[in-house]
Amino acid sequence: MIPELVAEIGINANGDMEIAKQLIAKADLAGCKFVKFQKRHIPSCYSDDELALPRQSPWGMTTKEQKEGLEFSVEDYQEINEYCDDVGIGWFYSPWDVKSVVQMSVFRCPWVKIPSARLTDIQYLHAVRDHSEKTILSTGMHTLEEADFAIDVLGNVEYILHCTSTYPTKPDEINLNCIKTLKKRYPWAKIGFSNHYAGLMAMLGSAILNAEMIEFHITLDRTMYGSDQAASIENPEELAHRLYLLDKMMGDGEKKVYDSELPIKEKLCR
Repeated sequence: MIPELVAEIGINANGDMEIAKQLIAKADLAGCKFVKFQKRHIPSCYSDDELALPRQSPWGMTTKEQKEGLEFSVEDYQEINEYCDDVGIGWFYSPWDVKSVVQMSVFRCPWVKIPSARLTDIQYLHAVRDHSEKTILSTGMHTLEEADFAIDVLGNVEYILHCTSTYPTKPDEINLNCIKTLKKRYPWAKIGFSNHYAGLMAMLGSAILNAEMIEFHITLDRTMYGSDQAASIENPEELAHRLYLLDKMMGDGEKKVYDSELPIKEKLCR
């Protein structure tokens, strides 16, 4: 079974609608079923002191200018929603604060995804519960007990994604076997993998472990400005190709002698 492929666009669009549309089209051509975005109400996510800190970016010299430059407005998401409809690809989002949860609920997307950083924020979780049909939970930076807490509060979790929240993730911290742990602990849920490794290997490994959703960051160019670019994938079409090939290679598990083997058997076997 080939997992649901989700291309995370997020802040890799750099607040540029044309880049966002290019990434949506790229994801669609690669066979992704969904793209994902992020939404932040800047004053709710960062303190005045944080926003005043110096930070050089294409939009200015402060953290406030950088954060505002990366962000799409709700009106921008209306354009993104229409473009996804035109392309024929689904989309959903991770809201990072209560105000964004409420504002973005107008789009009625199939899921709201809980960012790992909000897994234990009970006020936030209550807001998501009250404004969403189904949710996806990402588990980076958190224990299983903390995941249990969020699941109990939400009550509408469909997917639980194994995740390590470093960008890019080191191979010895990916821990793909945790997918099996999640499947055993949450047999009622669909278990997937959120990738932050700078390459395709971890995602292929997750597919072998029967991940039901694979989410990965997508980019036009990994050298572009942005903290997520280095952990992103430039060639999603190659991922899709390898996943389809891997699915074919897995077969049905029945031991058989293939017709192509018969001439070789006749020649070599005694």
